[in-house]
Amino acid sequence: MFPIKDDIPTERFPILTVLIIVACTVMYFGFEGGAWDLGQSGDEKVLEYGAIPYEITHPGSDCGLTANDQVVCEGQADVSGEAPDQAPWYVTLFTSMFMHGSLLHLGGNMLFLWIFGNNIEDSMGRPRFVAFYLLGGIAALAAHVLIDPSSTVPTVGASGAIAAVLGGYAILYPRARVLTVVFIIIFVTVVQLPALLVLGLWFLLQLLPAFSEPVVGGGGGVAYFAHIGGFVFGLLLIRVFADRARDDYDAHQRIPVY
Repeated sequence: MFPIKDDIPTERFPILTVLIIVACTVMYFGFEGGAWDLGQSGDEKVLEYGAIPYEITHPGSDCGLTANDQVVCEGQADVSGEAPDQAPWYVTLFTSMFMHGSLLHLGGNMLFLWIFGNNIEDSMGRPRFVAFYLLGGIAALAAHVLIDPSSTVPTVGASGAIAAVLGGYAILYPRARVLTVVFIIIFVTVVQLPALLVLGLWFLLQLLPAFSEPVVGGGGGVAYFAHIGGFVFGLLLIRVFADRARDDYDAHQRIPVY
C-alpha cells in the first residue's frame, strides 16, 4: 500500500509541516550533500550528527570510523585511543530527526508527513505541534536505544516523529478516507480506505519484522522499534496535545437520517 492523500481539508495552512519538510530537504541536500544516496562526506555527517545508542548510554564516549569503515567507540573492549570530537549526544537527539540516509528515505518520510501531519498540526496550537513532534521523535529514539543500548549504528530519519503523527491520526481521525495505491501481485489499483485500516496495516508491518529480525545489526537498517515507540507515543498522548481536533471531520460522508 502507498497512501496518496486523505479527505480532510485543513482549516489553517500547515506552515509547520511545510517548514519541517523544507528543513529535512535542506539538511539532506545542503548539509549532508546527498543526491540519490549519500557520499563519503554525507556518511561522515551521519556519524557525527546521527544518534548513536552507545553514545547516548555512555555520555562522553565518542565514536569514530576505523580504517576499514567500522564504527567503534571509546570505552569498548579492545578499543584504544580517542575518537574525533563529535556533536554532543543530546544535540544528536534533535539533529538526527532532520537527517536521512537516501533520497528514497527522505521522500517516503516527507510524503507521510504531508498526508497526515497537516491535520495533526491543525488539531492543536502550533507550539503544541512542535512539542508533540519533537517529543514523539525522542520517544521513538528512546525505544530504539532501549532495545539495543550498545549499538554503534547511527540512527537518522524523521520516521520516529512521523510515527507519532500517525498514531495521533489513528486516534483522532480513524474514519477518514485515504486515497491509496494498492499493489496486488502484478496488479495496481487506487482505492479509498479508512485511515484506521491504512495505519493499522502500517503498524503491523513494523511489528512483524521488529520481532522476527535480529535486533543486533540494525534489523536490516530499519529502526522498527523507533517506529513502534513513536506510534505508541502518538496513540497515548495525542489527546493531551490536540485541543482543536474536529469531531465533524467525516460529516460529508455520513448517510443522512430523516
